[in-house]
Amino acid sequence: MKRLVSPILLIAILGISTLFTGCGTEPQEVKPTKYTSAARHKATMRSYKVLGKRYHPTYVEVGQVMHGISSWYGPNFHGKQTSNGEVYNMHARTAAHKTWPMDTMVKVKNLQNGKSTIVRINDRGPFVRGRIIDCSYKAGKEIGLDRMGIAKVSVQVVGFAGKVQSDATIARNKREHRQERIVLSNFGVQVGAFRRHEGAQVYKRKYTGVYARYKPVIKRFSDVDGAPLYRVWLMGFGSEQEARDFKDNNDLEGAFIVRN
Repeated sequence: MKRLVSPILLIAILGISTLFTGCGTEPQEVKPTKYTSAARHKATMRSYKVLGKRYHPTYVEVGQVMHGISSWYGPNFHGKQTSNGEVYNMHARTAAHKTWPMDTMVKVKNLQNGKSTIVRINDRGPFVRGRIIDCSYKAGKEIGLDRMGIAKVSVQVVGFAGKVQSDATIARNKREHRQERIVLSNFGVQVGAFRRHEGAQVYKRKYTGVYARYKPVIKRFSDVDGAPLYRVWLMGFGSEQEARDFKDNNDLEGAFIVRN
C-alpha cells in the first residue's frame, strides 16, 4: 500500500503554527509515556495538512468507536521513523491513525471475518480516502489483512499507553457515564489573571465544579519585570472551536483561547 513517509509528515506537523497565549514561557504540561515524550506528544497533536487536506488531532474517550476500512503496512517502512519518533517495527502491534492521540490503545475488529487484535497508535495515516487505520504487518496478519489487503473494520478505544480496559469495564463505565477521557494536548480559556496568588485561588474556586468537562487551573508566569503573574485557565476543551464556542456563549469578557 502506498503511503507518505513518516519523517516527511513529521516535519510538516512540526512546522504548523498553533494558537498560543503570546507568552513564550508557556509551561509544558503534556505527560510523557514510556513510548512518547511530552514534546513529541505536543507536536503530534497539532493540526497538519497532507495532500491538500487539513487534519485536526483531538481527544478520545474509552469506548469510542469508528467504522471504516483498514489497510496495513510492512517491509517498506520497517526500521523507519514513525510520527511519534519511534522506529517502526512491522512485527509489533501498532497502527497509524490520522487524528487520535499517540499511544491510544484500540481494538481493531475485521467485520468480514470476526477476527480482532489490539494495537497502539504510534503513527499518522493512512491518507487514502475511506481508510481509517493502517495496521502493522503483525496486527494486520492477525485479522487477515495479509490475505485480504483491506477490510471493513470497527476501531474501538480500549485504553492508553499499554493499559487496556476489559469489555465489561468499558460497558459499565459507559452506562454510568464514567468513560476515561484521553486528552494529551488540549485547549482552554483564560478567565482571569492576577498579581497575587490568593486572587487566582479565589477565581479557581469560583469555577471549580461548575462545568463537568472543564476544570480550572492556575498557571504561574513572569512579566517583563520578572514579577509573578497568575493566570486562571479553564481546561479540557478538545478543539479550538469548542473552546471558542464556550467563550462566545458564556459572555466571558476579556477571556481568550489558550493551549497546553
